[in-house]
Amino acid sequence: MKNKIIFWMDAFLLHYSIAHYMQKKYDAEYYAVFDISNKPKNFFQNQELVNLKKSWFYHDQIRPNEKPDLEYLSKFEKKYGINLWQLAINERIFYRFNDFYTFSDNEILSILEQECKFFESILDEVTPNFIIAEKPVYHHSHLFSEICRAKNIKSIFIGQSRLAYKSILSSDPIQLDSIHDFDNIKSKNRNFDELLDILKSSNVSNQLKTFKKNFTTSRVDKIKAAKEFLLFSQNKNIESHYTYFGRTKSKVLKHELLSSLKKKYRSKFIDKNLSLEIPNNEKFVYFPLGMDEERNLLIGAPFFTNQIETIRHIAKSLPINYKLYVKEHYTLSIRDWRKTSDYHEIMEIPNVKLFHPSVSNNELLKKCSLVITVGGTSGFEAVFYEKPSIIFTNTNYSILPSIYKVDSVHELPSKIKQSLSSKIESSTLDKFLQILEKDSIDFDLYGFMTKMHEHFYFGGNLADVEITSLSMKNFLQENMTELEYLADAHVVKIKNYQNEI
Repeated sequence: MKNKIIFWMDAFLLHYSIAHYMQKKYDAEYYAVFDISNKPKNFFQNQELVNLKKSWFYHDQIRPNEKPDLEYLSKFEKKYGINLWQLAINERIFYRFNDFYTFSDNEILSILEQECKFFESILDEVTPNFIIAEKPVYHHSHLFSEICRAKNIKSIFIGQSRLAYKSILSSDPIQLDSIHDFDNIKSKNRNFDELLDILKSSNVSNQLKTFKKNFTTSRVDKIKAAKEFLLFSQNKNIESHYTYFGRTKSKVLKHELLSSLKKKYRSKFIDKNLSLEIPNNEKFVYFPLGMDEERNLLIGAPFFTNQIETIRHIAKSLPINYKLYVKEHYTLSIRDWRKTSDYHEIMEIPNVKLFHPSVSNNELLKKCSLVITVGGTSGFEAVFYEKPSIIFTNTNYSILPSIYKVDSVHELPSKIKQSLSSKIESSTLDKFLQILEKDSIDFDLYGFMTKMHEHFYFGGNLADVEITSLSMKNFLQENMTELEYLADAHVVKIKNYQNEI
């Protein structure tokens, strides 16, 4: 009997591309859930490049109303063990990060109700063997993946590896598939200098800097996107997609102009006020800031989403002879930096020093005594510099003995003291690196994203665009080699998972 595979397809277009090449290599029934805006919907409704037995358009199923069925939602929570309000309050569209629309409680609840019923109906109808998707970053894709987990439906997620220009395929959005082999792997006896050389040659920061350099930076693309949206778009998404509610053309134009001004003002503030020099001979704990609107925080660490408050808790927990160094993340320029009031608030916390995003992360890792991060790559990189780390969420490197997970802020003082006295061994990092290298594939996720932005989306400036069959065929042909490789990697994963049963 053929396997049934549901793809989660969105504006990233990666999984549509994978399905196109995978169907030529693996005989299965293919299904898709499309999470896209209105203009590209026309292409996907009529496309013939992927043979789908059935497909659904997510936003066709969701219409907020004022009468949520709380009894159903309550039973759903108990059935699947999912905290729905946790997902909803940490959804960037519903709360904190939406400058265009304020959702009522009932609107949020009715969206959740319709999602739950929609996802259950799909899975009950298809009874799939596999789900193939990107690591979930929004509440609804995460909700879908959690329902699949509860139903024992195997998922294949793709995400960025801790090694640059590589990706991970895994059945869990956090954990490596081969992590269960950790105790059985023998160290290659590589010392820290040798391991550090590997890190420096595979530094994800360099990959992100390249992506940031190309993302929405072209002035020509900005003008073309603005012209397309303001002059030629009917902007129907504000009626059909709750994610677009309130985004009238005038509001979007005003928002973009204000964002540009805010970014310039905030950049000047950062250059003038954030520290550029790392003092010598000062004991410090290092906390690298991350993006507020990211999976690591909103889904991975749902109760540690206020980073300023986290900094306060860390500062309160430090031994008296340590300072806390906080560094802004260079990719925040994509989000127009933080409010200057946020920077003031951080700098006003006693015993805290805020550093400029251009300050070397490697130098801070080299000179610090301890790294504390929500769950970012810096916690992993710290081990190469023989430094322990404290994290607030599970990560794929949590298995390393120098990584200490904190579940409550009350644990911070004791965890900090414990970690500061810990000794790092190269053998455990050596073993983990072997697993990471084994589970990583040669696919540049951010590089593909850049090419996709340039081909379809005016350099990433506008997502609601018309897609033609010719344009898609050309894109698939131009990227055939890496997409065929990626399709093969997914087929291998499916076969491996089936052999485990």
